[in-house]
Amino acid sequence: MVSRVIPVEPFDLVIFGATGDLANRKIFPGLFRRFLSGQIPDGSRMIGAARTEQSREIFQDQIRQAIRTFVKPDKQDAKQIETFIDCLHYVAIDARGDAGWPELKELIRPDVVNAFYFSVAPALFGDLAERLKTHAIAGSDARIVVEKPFGRDLASARALNKSLAEYFEEQQIYRIDHYLGKETVQNLMAVRFANILFEPIWNSQYIDHVQITVAETVGVGGRGSYYDKSGAMRDMVQNHMMQLLCMIAMEPPYHFDPDAVRDEKLKVIRALQPVPAGDIVRGQYLGEPRDDKTERMPGYLEDSENPESLTESYLAMRVNIANWRWKNTPFYLRTGKRLRARTSEIAITFKEPPHSIFDEAEGTWQPNQLVIRLQPNEGMNLKMMIKEPGPGGMRLVQVPLDMSFAEALGEGGADMPDAYERLIMDVIRGNQTLFMRGDEVEAAWAWTDPIIADWDARGDKPRPYDSGTSGPDDALMLMHRDGRRWRHIK
Repeated sequence: MVSRVIPVEPFDLVIFGATGDLANRKIFPGLFRRFLSGQIPDGSRMIGAARTEQSREIFQDQIRQAIRTFVKPDKQDAKQIETFIDCLHYVAIDARGDAGWPELKELIRPDVVNAFYFSVAPALFGDLAERLKTHAIAGSDARIVVEKPFGRDLASARALNKSLAEYFEEQQIYRIDHYLGKETVQNLMAVRFANILFEPIWNSQYIDHVQITVAETVGVGGRGSYYDKSGAMRDMVQNHMMQLLCMIAMEPPYHFDPDAVRDEKLKVIRALQPVPAGDIVRGQYLGEPRDDKTERMPGYLEDSENPESLTESYLAMRVNIANWRWKNTPFYLRTGKRLRARTSEIAITFKEPPHSIFDEAEGTWQPNQLVIRLQPNEGMNLKMMIKEPGPGGMRLVQVPLDMSFAEALGEGGADMPDAYERLIMDVIRGNQTLFMRGDEVEAAWAWTDPIIADWDARGDKPRPYDSGTSGPDDALMLMHRDGRRWRHIK
């Protein structure tokens, strides 16, 4: 299968925080993979900026090592690596002072696309934006990319939006959520809006419920002190899972246009009903022995270094959308650390047929279910009832129509670009479709804040759960009381 790649113009991309973990693990290796694919045109430059005083050669060696570590060995052509490395520059810069900004200005060319990636703490967003403008580095066509967390509540999100809006227009600001760069998430829009098959039944008349699961096997580990100020609600639900919910629930936009798509997502967020305490289960993972049974893996309270912590490492909730399309169709969200398996998926479960003609048939009827796998093994699975082959009467059995992208799309599906690769190139192209708008972020926090305030006011203590399980038992009851079951985490 031959794909059509939309070309980009030569660019100068500045990565603030270029010596940090995200830049080394994701940003520069992703840019190198796009370079190998021919998407980075001749004359483009990537400029690292950080407070560390070092030479261009030392920085280039750092990125050379990052490529060797985080890019597959079969993609590590020595000559190509060196050609890419030649595109890299470095400036030591003071985000809150004037040091380094004149040197950066000398490097930036006004006649090419200019983009600035803020891979730094949100507290520095406003400082960087101010200095880019006061030093006349970023023009009216420049683009800035900001990483999550975009605030920790509505007030801080508004403050961040205001600080950026002082220096940049909304169409210049790209708030990145890497989940929206995943191939499967984008394919969800294609499945819904490029096919007549699903859209007529994509509503409460035919869909019983929707489950969205993001499960991880790792604990908070070295991120303990950060995570303890965040928790599953702020770290996953308010952003990543909210975006997945919007993709499922949104109305068809009038056009595949950035603001048209984001307008429809915003309507979903504003239609979310308040979530009562009885529809929420919070949990914390317990420690467990290691495989050799001689050493114990720490629990959340140890990982967070806060023995009194009330922060959740697991969250399950029942969410309702107050509009015509989704009336009485609940959305069940769950996410957690140190669970049985690493998986991210969306499962749309359809209702049973209004009348069965197979009353005498053997076998157990199972609902049709469309499962969209985000990770691992991205793809889609549609479960249907058929007659089991063979003589002896009508025996019904459920079978999957399974599409793994790697298998269905051949070599191109097996080597799909990382989410960061796709999103960075969209910045260069000036396409904001897969980026959050300021009012969208604020609406998400406006829904989230009362939920957090409510459990804080009650002193709600998370339920403990064993590592390597599917989470607290109370989360099972959240589904069982509605006559439903969570999908098995595997």
